[in-house]
Amino acid sequence: MIVIYTPKGGEPEQHDARSLLSSEASIVARTIDMKWPAVKEGLREEDLDAMRAVVWILKKRHQANLRYGDFDPGVDDMVTRYDKHEVEEWVKSGFGVSEADPEITPEQIAHALREVPDAAADPDHARAYIEKLQAEAEAEGKDPEPVEAAEAVPELTTSATSTSATSEPSTSDSSPTSSTSDPTLSTS
Repeated sequence: MIVIYTPKGGEPEQHDARSLLSSEASIVARTIDMKWPAVKEGLREEDLDAMRAVVWILKKRHQANLRYGDFDPGVDDMVTRYDKHEVEEWVKSGFGVSEADPEITPEQIAHALREVPDAAADPDHARAYIEKLQAEAEAEGKDPEPVEAAEAVPELTTSATSTSATSEPSTSDSSPTSSTSDPTLSTS
């Protein structure tokens, strides 16, 4: 998960929560009195405390004396976006729907994933990846990389857009950074 912080009158800064060391994640969790899984969920939901603490601890790498109380961004200065890895997992899972229902076409899946670029830190990469998997699926007449039916795609919950994606609990106890579930998509 990428937290994009745009200071007043400044350029956007991208802060990758996946780059946190475990000691830094512990400091974040203690600072805002949340367990790390709740912090990750908070990032998905654009929780101000979670975003602020992650950006603060990453900024401390270059400004060692920066105190949490001194880093007080505006409520609209931070948003979260999915990183390339998260986008790719989401899109692969989306195209995996054809394994469960061969009646769903690659075009329908790509249409259902149309809002993914708005939630991505790199929208061009997201669009290109969707187009690539759609082309592969159309050429092969099936899902290019099968995904287990138990896997799902993370719910799109950033301020970029609303979506028809829904969230289901993951059966996996590990995740990229930002979520404990993978995305699923609705074709309605």
